[in-house]
Amino acid sequence: MINGWLSIGNPFSAEIMASCGYDSITVDMQHGAIGYESMLGMLQAMRASGVAPMVRVPWLEPGAIMKVLDGGAWGVICPMVNSRADAERLVSYVRYPPHGNRSFGPTRANFAIGADYATVADDEVLCFAMIETAEAMSNLEEIVRTPGLDGVYVGPADLTLGLTGRQYRTGFDREEPEMLHAIQHIKTVAHAAGIRMGLHNGSADYAAKALTWGCDLVTVSNDVRLLTQAAQQSVADIRRLISSELSFDAEESSNGRECGASY
Repeated sequence: MINGWLSIGNPFSAEIMASCGYDSITVDMQHGAIGYESMLGMLQAMRASGVAPMVRVPWLEPGAIMKVLDGGAWGVICPMVNSRADAERLVSYVRYPPHGNRSFGPTRANFAIGADYATVADDEVLCFAMIETAEAMSNLEEIVRTPGLDGVYVGPADLTLGLTGRQYRTGFDREEPEMLHAIQHIKTVAHAAGIRMGLHNGSADYAAKALTWGCDLVTVSNDVRLLTQAAQQSVADIRRLISSELSFDAEESSNGRECGASY
């Protein structure tokens, strides 16, 4: 499953990304420049594409989690889940009674997903806990066996900081042996518990490699990085072409002067 990632709070950019062939798109309310009203408009803009809309919530907080679900998110990714107790709280905010404590009021979800939302939500809405700290790694076996949890999602930047401190660069696409081992260990433990494992990636090459490891969901970059890379490449290309054109004109001018001097 190929997941896109949105950090720019704009419905049009969300609509563009959703039309590009991703299986799912996640709106990032933790680190993205996105509030609730922007998120709602982005979910609405993505509806026409048929892509599965998910939201990374800011924190393990019941009001925020329930509200994005009422807004029509098909899945929640929750940061900094460090224990079985955290995972149980997360599940309780996502599932209706008797499986959880979610308050009933699917204001937009009834329209975006269907009038039968209340009967299908507990079975259809995805609940992912992020594994990104040393504490979470030490409690991994208990976390993945939390009833109602559909998957774990690895944040490699924070996980690297948590496990190794400042020993390595921050960021995605880890190549250090201990980090590769940690990522694949999370996948193995999650699959043994019968749940999915997702990984955040900085490049398509690394995401493709992660799929060969057995990762179930891979995020490929985000809208900010994609826009930055495309813009930088475009500027570099035009400057290179201008430089080549100017060099050609200068050479032609020089040749012209030489020819004139020979007569």
